[in-house]
Amino acid sequence: MTEPLLTVSDLSVTFNPKTKPVYAVRGVDYTVAPGEFLGIVGESGSGKSVSSMAVMGLLPSSAQVEGSIRFDGQELLGKNDREMSRLRGGDIAMVFQDPLSALTPVYTIGQQIVEGLRLHDRSLTQHAARTRAEELLRVVGIPNPARRLDAFPHEFSGGMRQRAMIAIAIANDPKLIIADEPTTALDVTIQAQILDVLQTAKDMTGAAVVLITHDLGVVAGNADRVAVMYAGRIVETAPVEPLFREPVMPYTIGLLRSMPNMTAARTERLVPLEGRPPLLTQKPTGCPFADRCPAVIDACRDGEPALIAPTITQAGAGAITNAGGDTVADIATGAAVSAPAVLVDHTAACIRRDEIAAGTLERSEIFPRPDDVPEATIDHGDDVVLELTDVVKTFPLTKGALFRRQIGEVHAVDGISLTLKRGQVLGLVGESGCGKTTTIMEILELAGAQQGTIRVNGVDTASLSKKDRLAIRRDIQVVFQDPMASIDPRLDIGSVIGEPLTVHGVAKDEIRRRVREVLELVGLEPSYIDRYPHEFSGGQRQRIGIARALIVEPKILVLDEPVSALDVSVQAGVINLLEDLKHRLGLSYLFVAHDLSVVRHIADDVAVMYLGRIVEYGDGDKVFSDPQHPYTRALLSAVPVPDPSAEAARGRILLDGDLPSPTERIDGCRFRTRCPLYQLLDEGRQEQCRTVDPRLQDVHGRGVACIQTDQEHLLTERVGAVV
Repeated sequence: MTEPLLTVSDLSVTFNPKTKPVYAVRGVDYTVAPGEFLGIVGESGSGKSVSSMAVMGLLPSSAQVEGSIRFDGQELLGKNDREMSRLRGGDIAMVFQDPLSALTPVYTIGQQIVEGLRLHDRSLTQHAARTRAEELLRVVGIPNPARRLDAFPHEFSGGMRQRAMIAIAIANDPKLIIADEPTTALDVTIQAQILDVLQTAKDMTGAAVVLITHDLGVVAGNADRVAVMYAGRIVETAPVEPLFREPVMPYTIGLLRSMPNMTAARTERLVPLEGRPPLLTQKPTGCPFADRCPAVIDACRDGEPALIAPTITQAGAGAITNAGGDTVADIATGAAVSAPAVLVDHTAACIRRDEIAAGTLERSEIFPRPDDVPEATIDHGDDVVLELTDVVKTFPLTKGALFRRQIGEVHAVDGISLTLKRGQVLGLVGESGCGKTTTIMEILELAGAQQGTIRVNGVDTASLSKKDRLAIRRDIQVVFQDPMASIDPRLDIGSVIGEPLTVHGVAKDEIRRRVREVLELVGLEPSYIDRYPHEFSGGQRQRIGIARALIVEPKILVLDEPVSALDVSVQAGVINLLEDLKHRLGLSYLFVAHDLSVVRHIADDVAVMYLGRIVEYGDGDKVFSDPQHPYTRALLSAVPVPDPSAEAARGRILLDGDLPSPTERIDGCRFRTRCPLYQLLDEGRQEQCRTVDPRLQDVHGRGVACIQTDQEHLLTERVGAVV
């Protein structure tokens, strides 16, 4: 058996141990074999990042670290910073979540790569190091690497900065790469590129990889083995296929059932994971998941369960082998076993693990799917509540300090048309920088478009007086992406939610009554009315934001990335709430998001945006099941699916580079510079793409801005099915 490259044993990390202790990591054990890809998943605050920082020796000196961390045969705990520095960047490398914070802003990318190379190899000349740095940038897919070496971090896009971080990480052929949420802040297309680069780096260097993430879909498509963390502990470990197919820990089951899934039926309700993780200011006396677990029994509170393999004494779901690899049960025939069987390499910290593994406690019974959303009782017909026609928004690009002059324009929104009907959800999707936020700000301003028209309930916003504008604001409200940033922390939530009514001159007593009603409507206790925002979880704060929007009884809600800042376990409850409110109140939603699995779950119609234009627009089911525009296909292929088998079978379309700058004017089709279909066309058709600026045309019942839709079979033949 191969000796593990990394062995973490009984690792515990306590912050402020002498004053107000926080037990961030408690008794963590795991191993990583050479060349293995381990995924560590869990909610925010579960201890994922803290455990990785302990391995790197990057925790503050005030942290009390106990246990053992053995890397390549040597103990790391107890080493001083000088000794750890010889390992960091050499044998052990780390890719951080925020590359802009991790890169030094006053040094060029080339200088930072060269520094890492020469620090670990003193014999390397400056010229040789720069040549190696250029080669590394080429490996990670940065165009024009010789020129980009002299660029500063702020001149790179988010995806390119993360690629540069990976280049620095693999510069010295490390044995272990730790990637801490490397794709969290990135679009799905850039995320797919980064994960592909990470796999390339792993293959090129032979390094083992520890990927820390909250996205189970990312793990499904990349990891060999998975460790699930909760409340500072690992609560389940298994190879990737068994963990996703037959999870044994109720927490893992809850995480998987709460995720929107591109391969699941769109009509299925998500299963919310109620409650929040415990505060780690005290060590739990029982199972830390007990207060949130539907399968909890009295014995769960008697002590923390050990992380051990389930034993099975009855048929479950396939041939089961014991620790020696001998088949001891054939689940397909339902034959009972003559001796207890142990699931190989699968451990769980749950006293009911055996029942779940054997199937006597059904996973679907632990987290049953909520009842379907009732059908809307009101037939709204074809009532249009929001309409955009040929809307354009540009921003001047100026230069100079004292005498400013315009040198160009930023074409943020370039002639888009949208229609939102009463009681419907319109999803607006696309990469960062495509113009989604500018579009909704133009709508919310209610001041008329720079060019084109915006109509709310049939009224052209350009014709509104100040009084009319205030009145119509009651009909259209917004829910922002970050609930904490959009709520005044100095006000209690009664004041936060009731503020819109104050603006409209409603009496205080009436406001307080209405606030209590709307709190109950969004699933919060009316008695919370005098509490402050910091006393609520992220999901509860987003419900407060929704309550504030609903207090004036609007007809339209503009939802700007309403669940992207939430853990997957929390976002399921918010999505279900939005669906319930839509049907109960007859609301219409303009749902802006980059997470296509969420949009697929909730949207009736979908508009796909690229560089200020709509490139595909129509019925959501048609767009997601049979995408026609190459950009839509690339977006869908990049969405991670929490199913290892599905991930392995589906085609992947990786787009080259990042979204072009909206200051550029690209002749012909603006997507052709990244289009995978364009690269497969003959010269004559490529010339059409270079000269014709495509507009939306009807293709199979939806609008598609592509003149080569009859050539889509070329892309299908190359990559296969993408959804």
